[in-house]
Amino acid sequence: MKLFSTFRGLLASCSLLALGITQALAFNNSRQDNVAVYWGQDSYGATHPNDPAHWQKVISEYCQDDAIDALPIAFLNVFFSTGGMPEINLANTCSGNFFPGTSLSNCQFLAPNIKTCQAKGKIVTLSLGGASGSTTFTDDSQAQKFADTIWNLFLGGTSSIRPFGDAILDGVDLDIESGSSTGLAAFVTRLRTHISGAAKMYYVTAAPQCVYPYARLQSALDAVAFDAIYVQFYNNYCGDTWAKTKSPNKSVKVYIGALADGSINAKTLIDIAVETRSKYSSFGGVMLWDASEAVANNRYDLAIKNGIRQKGRGGPAGSMPASLGGIQCAHVPSWKPDVAYRGGDKVIYKGHLWIARWWSQASVPGGIVGDWLDLGPCVRAAVPEIEFQRYYEVQEDMH
Repeated sequence: MKLFSTFRGLLASCSLLALGITQALAFNNSRQDNVAVYWGQDSYGATHPNDPAHWQKVISEYCQDDAIDALPIAFLNVFFSTGGMPEINLANTCSGNFFPGTSLSNCQFLAPNIKTCQAKGKIVTLSLGGASGSTTFTDDSQAQKFADTIWNLFLGGTSSIRPFGDAILDGVDLDIESGSSTGLAAFVTRLRTHISGAAKMYYVTAAPQCVYPYARLQSALDAVAFDAIYVQFYNNYCGDTWAKTKSPNKSVKVYIGALADGSINAKTLIDIAVETRSKYSSFGGVMLWDASEAVANNRYDLAIKNGIRQKGRGGPAGSMPASLGGIQCAHVPSWKPDVAYRGGDKVIYKGHLWIARWWSQASVPGGIVGDWLDLGPCVRAAVPEIEFQRYYEVQEDMH
């Protein structure tokens, strides 16, 4: 997948307000009806070039009501680039216009937009990684220094260059899709040392795949506390093993991750979320990829928020269910070698649901060409099953 792939915050002191730092007073990480929506990669615009009216807008456009609680900005995709500084990629919103001697984009015009969202009770975090990100540390020492860099560039530290100006983000999200796990635990641990002495509330989240253990993030997930994880339910069974037995933070919240493009019927997602919440205390809400898709899809984000909020937020102790079943494939055609498929088209092949990454014809799903992405085992029965795909991985793989 190409570029694309946690949150919280608030309650700053009056002295921070005097410095122009906006508080977000409404976010409550302990709730079970939160909605987190990734912003930054213009997923809709990438697949709908002829519909500019629905291309990604500035981040504050997605903060006009209470549908969204957390907005991870995607992505800081390169850790070490020109001048030793990182790179960020925000698709159609901010690219180029680098700070001198670096490849780090100057997106300071977004500062008032970010602060608008925070003032409305949203947390705005920075997602590190993405599918094609260059996100590898050589050792713990390098990771610790990078944590200092992130703190100074985007969070509560100081730097002569800050990509989002005087806006202070509410935390970081780890969406590590490539490379090794070296240094990740050290990175989070060092970041936590900065956070522990801060007057402002910060959050650390992660977006692991459902498979347990998850190689690229597992060492960090097991070693240091995360506030929430946005689980990428993708072609794997999921259980409560990590949340209740391994996580250093036994109050960690687990979000169900899904696409916002209409692949999953809103009612189906709501029903699954509500049922899961009723059984497992670790349930934290729903995560969607991405903001542009949600708005273009008849405000999918608002439908999900209203649905899980109106049906209550309680639930006895527990975590995630052991299995959420296969993917409903009713009405999806079987793959045929003589059909020309476009990026985003879905087919069934050998009992699995596949999605085309780009134009393809006569290329067998699962073949060496790599035209198709496997979304997992398929069931044709018309029962409410949720397609817990790796929201951004699917979208990014098509770009």
